[in-house]
Amino acid sequence: MTRISVVAIPPLDNNSWRYDVEVIEIDGGGPKTIHEVTMDKDYYVDLTEGKHVIPEELVKKSFEFLLEREFRDSILRQFDIAQISDYFPEYENEIKKALVNI
Repeated sequence: MTRISVVAIPPLDNNSWRYDVEVIEIDGGGPKTIHEVTMDKDYYVDLTEGKHVIPEELVKKSFEFLLEREFRDSILRQFDIAQISDYFPEYENEIKKALVNI
């Protein structure tokens, strides 16, 4: 089982958010990984489609999406959320479906 912690850190500009994301295997399966993630506010609006989802929850769901497809050590240490669809074209459709259940 994996625990994902999302902590907001000061943004680089007024058009985006920035987070430190910590991924830990609860069963002690190795060291934690820490990732710095940015997310453009317009991209957030596109993905959430007006749903009442806080940005941190979208980041967490995005990491759940990634962890279903790759090992946590394979996740980039620094990236923008929009980059996920460069590696996984199904990301936007899948994350929108996942947000319906929140």
